[in-house]
Order: sequence, then structure tokens, then C-alpha cells
Amino acid sequence: MIAIIKYNAGNVLSVKNALGRLGQESIVTDDVESIQKADKVIFPGVGEASTAMNYLKAKQLDKAILNCSQPFLGICLGLQLMCLSSDEGNTQCLGIFNNKVKLFKGDEKVPHMGWNNFESNKGSLFKDITNIDDVYYVHSYYAEIGKATVAVCNYLLPFSAALQKDNFYATQFHPEKSAAIGDKILQNFLSL
Repeated sequence: MIAIIKYNAGNVLSVKNALGRLGQESIVTDDVESIQKADKVIFPGVGEASTAMNYLKAKQLDKAILNCSQPFLGICLGLQLMCLSSDEGNTQCLGIFNNKVKLFKGDEKVPHMGWNNFESNKGSLFKDITNIDDVYYVHSYYAEIGKATVAVCNYLLPFSAALQKDNFYATQFHPEKSAAIGDKILQNFLSL
């Protein structure tokens, strides 16, 4: 069973629907025991970092996430909350990845919204995915490039499109909204 973490941060149903398209059963839950027992965990999110972290702490989901040993995928805000800190609300995050999350600044439109390809990608999430394949983004904050960066996108500057450390994977883009390429990335995660 796949557990999708519910923490009042949007897009859980689109992730559940994407998994359904791939023939995978899932539950949407904020129950720590259900998350610990799941074969895989997905941590999606659309929302604001400090509010989301407060909810995670109140439900003890922060500790549950840190103790996960099964394959774990953060998406969008999920990726950002798995980082060290976020400029959004001056938030201390989970610290799984040692990257800091910053606000985009520049002349281009923010949020970064739409389809972009990769400057580079590597690792098991990107099996059979090329640098010219497009995925869908909606975000105003980005994770800096660091040791855990496994994919890079460029919008105003190069940033971490995906991160990976041990059993923890995360994408800034939305695979559940990225058509066939996103389905392939989700399938790669499900095959771990």
C-alpha cells in the first residue's frame, strides 16, 4: 500500500488520481502508524512552508517522516520541507537534505509556472527520462543545488529539480501533472 501524507497542503487528490491511473492503490492519511506500515510514502504539497511545518509537528508527522525507511517521495512543497530551511516564513524544515530553499528573484515572472526540461538528471527516478523531456512546475521558492541534487532545471538560475538521499527522493516539479513523462517518473519510484 502507498500512503499519501495528508497535512493540509493541497494536491493530494491529484497524486491519488495519478497513482490510480497507474493501477496503484493508495490511502490519504495523517495517521503515523499507517505511514510507518506503508510500502511506499508520497509527501505532496502545495501551500506555505511555516504553516505546513506547524501542522506536521502538531500531528508528530515530522518524526514519522524522519523515521521512514521505505521509499519516500516528496513533491513540490514536500521537497522544500525535506530541506534544511526555507526563506518562506523563515522556516526550519526537516533537514533530510542539506539544501536551503530560497525565493526566486529577478525579471522573469514568479511563480515559475509551466513546462520545463532538465539541464541534467541522473539516478533511478530518471530511468528512461532525457534532458529534453518536459515536466510541470508551479513554485515561487526553489532548493539550491547541493550534494543531494540529482536533477537540475534553469529558471532565472539553476536550481534542484530533484533531490535524493538514501531512501528519500523529492521533485520540485509535479509528476502527477506532467503527463506521460510524469507517469514514467512515478512508475520509476513505484518500481524502487
